[in-house]
Amino acid sequence: MRDAEILVGYDGSTDASVALDWALAEAERSGQPVRLAYVFEWLTVASWVGPGVAPGVWPDDTARRQVDDLVRKAAADATAAHPGLTITGEVYDGPPALVLQERSADAGLLVLGSRGHGGFGGLLAGSTAVAVAAHAHCPVVVVRDGTAGGPDAPVAVGVDGSEPSLVALGFAAERAAQRRVSLRVLHAWTPGPDGAAGKPDEQAAVEEALEPWRRTYPELDMTLDLVAGSPAGTLIESSRSAQLVVVGSRGRGGLAGMLLGSVSQQVIQHAGCPVAVVRER
Repeated sequence: MRDAEILVGYDGSTDASVALDWALAEAERSGQPVRLAYVFEWLTVASWVGPGVAPGVWPDDTARRQVDDLVRKAAADATAAHPGLTITGEVYDGPPALVLQERSADAGLLVLGSRGHGGFGGLLAGSTAVAVAAHAHCPVVVVRDGTAGGPDAPVAVGVDGSEPSLVALGFAAERAAQRRVSLRVLHAWTPGPDGAAGKPDEQAAVEEALEPWRRTYPELDMTLDLVAGSPAGTLIESSRSAQLVVVGSRGRGGLAGMLLGSVSQQVIQHAGCPVAVVRER
């Protein structure tokens, strides 16, 4: 769904603004429309969580107008800075994670800051981040303030042979080709008692998975690194020198009933650059 909109969770916080900047740069490359989504959550009938102002009394029309103005201004400012893009803003009511999951069904990409205030208070500080990434119907990118790699930094992706990791590989190859940077494919393995790498055919299997993408993007500089260590640790370390780390929603080690594996969860929490969590629709 490359022609579908990029949905950005926006609440006026610094982290949300960083996420919006990342989404706008992505849209400049892809031509996709961008929609800012502010989720206005009324926690109780006595108080609400709004755009960084004092708690109000429900229902508070003034507070709602403030939110509408905030989103409208952010969309207008973004349009002025990126006149070639279609940028809109909308305010939704309800629990942020649930609303974003529902709206992601019509999006090509969902972009979120690492945390926020107001309607997104604590959104990506813990379990809610996992819920959004696990249940969204499109890829989810989590962006942190001041951690994006330079424009020439590679895109890194973890591949373990599982179907989600192969879907992530395709996403990563497309982004790296689009950015004209190299793609670093990482496959982590655990050494045996004698230090051996385990199955001798692991490298051949991953190389085989890369072949379709080498043919699709012949100009793409694609390297495969087999690294002794944990998958999460390997990806987190690679994030220090990457502009984007891509992971599948689950890997071979995950339980069948899990929607988001432990590796993806750890990378979301600790990576040093934006993280894309990709799952099949």
